[in-house]
Amino acid sequence: MDQYHSFLKNHFQDEEFKVYSLAGDASNRRYYRVSHSNQTWVLMVWEPFDAKNYPFLSVLQHFAKHQVHVPEVIAMSEKEGLVLLEDLGDLTLERKFWEKQSSTHSLAFYKKSIDELIKVHFRATLDKSDCTAFKIEFDTEKLLWEMNYGRTNLVEGMCKHKPSEKVAKELASVFTHICERLHKEPKFIAHRDYHSRNLMIKFDEIRVIDFQDARLGAIQYDLVSLLRDSYVNIDETMSKTLLDYYLGRAKEYLPKDFSRSHFDEIYEVQTIQRCFKACGSFSSFYNQRQDTRYLKYISQTLMRVMKSLTNFPEYKVFSNVLIDSGSLERKYENP
Repeated sequence: MDQYHSFLKNHFQDEEFKVYSLAGDASNRRYYRVSHSNQTWVLMVWEPFDAKNYPFLSVLQHFAKHQVHVPEVIAMSEKEGLVLLEDLGDLTLERKFWEKQSSTHSLAFYKKSIDELIKVHFRATLDKSDCTAFKIEFDTEKLLWEMNYGRTNLVEGMCKHKPSEKVAKELASVFTHICERLHKEPKFIAHRDYHSRNLMIKFDEIRVIDFQDARLGAIQYDLVSLLRDSYVNIDETMSKTLLDYYLGRAKEYLPKDFSRSHFDEIYEVQTIQRCFKACGSFSSFYNQRQDTRYLKYISQTLMRVMKSLTNFPEYKVFSNVLIDSGSLERKYENP
């Protein structure tokens, strides 16, 4: 409390404010709701930063420049690592999805989420002004790191399965092929974690958060994050509707030789990579700090990996490892 009491006192010019802890995400950032004079804000507490090179602010300003709906920055303290933000409330796209038994009632909000993604992928990418998102990318090395993170934390960590030397070598070759395939795709700014928990709804509009890790990558990365989200179960009909909607909105930005069949193929390859990485993250939270909150999402996410793998016979060794490790039958909720 001492860390940010003086910061808030200086901002409000009095001490008539209250601070409430908010549930954190999977990062080391901490969030608090601050109330004062019948208004509220959110205080983000992290580490000291240089505002000119701070990814959170760099991406926020670049996105806002292109009308992406991001939270407004009210005040900050670089030395203390504090940023006071507009309060977006507590209604996430995930909560909106689960409000009713039918997912179709959330379709309009998913379309609005696609509208925001169009701005991120194309408007923000076409503007080459200074932004940290242009300085890092999903290259083969980064994508491969994510896949190996899944192997280390899920297959070897959670399932205690270590493939033979021969299989391990073949698996490494498959991982490399997948990542090289994705690296060759045209790159646009990718949010990196564009899923239902990072999309807020305020006054019936979608607001985008958790964008500080934005980088260049294939457009399918964010689309898989949103439409094959671990936290919700979007059916194939709704997913196809939203993919068609995205491509319709993106038409003016896509090359004249755009191939839907190639787009769909890369979408499945990206599903393998992105969803397996998510399984690795969920496993790592338990392996490293005994955090069981995310274990329930592993099984359904892993099934998405397996389903996409059926499209690629050349990746059979990967599906064999998942089967042999027992990862598909494991009850993760009871580690």
